[in-house]
Amino acid sequence: MPKAILSVYDKTGLVEFASRLVQLGWTLLASGGTARLLQQKRLPVTEVSQYSGSPEILSGRVKTLHPAIHGGLLARPSSQDIQELSVLGWDAIDLAVVNLYPFEQTIARSEATLAEAIENIDIGGVALIRAAAKNFERVTLVCDPADYPAVLAELEMGLTKLETRRKLAVKGFQRTARYDAAIASYLDPVGMFSLQLFPVQPLRYGENPHQAAMLYAYQPDGGPLGGRILQGKELSYNNLLDLDAAWRAAISFERPTIVIVKHLSPCGIASADDLVSAYRSALECDPVSAYGGVIASNRPIDKALAEAVSGLFVECIMAPGYSSEAVLVLAQKKNCRLVETSQTDVSPDFELRSICAGVLRQQTDRGDPAGTSWRVVSQRQPTDEEWLSLRFAWKACQYVKSNAIVLAKGEATVGIGGGQPNRVDCVRIAIERAGEKADGAVMASDAFFPFSDSVQLAAQAGITAVIHPGGSVRDAESLSAADAAGMVMVMTGVRHFRH
Repeated sequence: MPKAILSVYDKTGLVEFASRLVQLGWTLLASGGTARLLQQKRLPVTEVSQYSGSPEILSGRVKTLHPAIHGGLLARPSSQDIQELSVLGWDAIDLAVVNLYPFEQTIARSEATLAEAIENIDIGGVALIRAAAKNFERVTLVCDPADYPAVLAELEMGLTKLETRRKLAVKGFQRTARYDAAIASYLDPVGMFSLQLFPVQPLRYGENPHQAAMLYAYQPDGGPLGGRILQGKELSYNNLLDLDAAWRAAISFERPTIVIVKHLSPCGIASADDLVSAYRSALECDPVSAYGGVIASNRPIDKALAEAVSGLFVECIMAPGYSSEAVLVLAQKKNCRLVETSQTDVSPDFELRSICAGVLRQQTDRGDPAGTSWRVVSQRQPTDEEWLSLRFAWKACQYVKSNAIVLAKGEATVGIGGGQPNRVDCVRIAIERAGEKADGAVMASDAFFPFSDSVQLAAQAGITAVIHPGGSVRDAESLSAADAAGMVMVMTGVRHFRH
C-alpha cells in the first residue's frame, strides 16, 4: 500500500484530502496536531512517534526528524534502497503533505516578540519539504493546500506524473528559500538582502521591441499589478509602468480621484464629489498629452464615467472595480485594457532600482512623515480656498518627476511641469500648459527654489500661493519675491523628489 506522511500547520482542506487518500488505499502517517485532527475525524492514521518508535520530544520541537521518516522519503526507487529500508522495518513514503509554521505572519504583527518568532521557525517541516522535493523522481510533495484537487485528480488515475512531481518540488524549494530568507532578514534586517519573485508572464517586449522583458510578482500566482485584466491585449512593459504611476497617485487621495498618466508623467490629477467631475477636471489639465495615456480611478468605475471616457483614446484603465454597465460600455473600446485590482498596499516598505554592478534600495516615500509641521512664512495668510488647493497640489506634486511643479485650482491640476534639469524650466512648462488658468492658481514645488526666479515667474502668471519644502540658502530671496507680489508662501520642511 502506498504511504503518505501528513504534517501541516494550515489544515485547510486536509480532512477531505486525507479521506480521499484513504479511499484510494493509502496508509497515513501524521504528527502532532495533524494526527489528532485525523483521529477525531475517525480516519485511520498512525502517529509518527508510534511508527518510528521515537517519542516527540522538547515539547514538540522534534517530531518528524527521524531516519524512519527521512529514509522513507529519500529512498531511491532502486531495489537496493527499498531493501535496506525493509531490513530496518521501515517503508518507502510516496507522498508528503507539509506546510510550515506561520513565521512570516507572526513577525508581521507589531506586537510579536523575538521568542514568538523563534518558536515559529519550522525545522521538521522544512526538512520534510526538502527531502520530498529532492526525491521528486519517486515522491510527490504537496506544500500548498491549493494543490490538493490537482494531485488527487492524478492519484485517482494511478500515480502522479513526473512533470507534476517536478513542478511541486520546485514549488517546495521556492517555499523554503522564501521562508529562510524571511528568517534571515528578520534576525539581521541590514544584512544580506534576499528577494524572491514569481513569474507572472513574459511581455511582448520591454521599452523597445528589441528588448526582452518579463513580469514578476511578489506572491505566487500574482496578477499584473496585483490585479486581473478584464479585457484588451496583454499589458506591455510601458503600460505597466504608466499604470503603476497612475495607481500609486490615485490611491493616495481620499476623495474620488482620477489620475491620467502619459509616458510615466501625470498630465492630469483631480478629486471631486463624483468620478465624472474628477475625470473632466483631470482631462482639462492637458488634453493633448492625455491622448493615448492611461487612467487610474480610486473608486469603482460606473456607467457614467465609462461613457465619459469613451470619447478619449486610452491605452489602459485601472480601478478597484467596474459595474457591469461600465464593462459593456468600455467593451466598445476593444483595444483598451481594463485592469481591476484591490491592491491598495502598492509596494513593500522599500523600493529597488538597478544600477551598474548593483542595486539601490530605499524606503518607500508614503508622503509627509507623521508630525510634519507646515509653516506660513509669508506676510499674507492663505485663504480657505488657497489652503484646499495647496494641500491638493502638494500631494499631487509627489507623483511628478523632479523637478516637479504643479499648478492647481481647487482639487484639480491645471498645469504640470517636471523632469527638466532645472526648476525654472518646469515652472515655465506648467504655466504654459495652464495658460489663462494659471491666473488665481496655487503652485507646489517638490523641492526648494534655488533662486527667486521661479517665484517671480509664478507671480507674473497670476499665481497667488506657493508651497515648497524650503531649505535653500536663498529662501529669503524667494520669500521676498512672494511678499512683494502679495503671494502666500508655505514651507513644509519635507522634500519629495521622484527621480
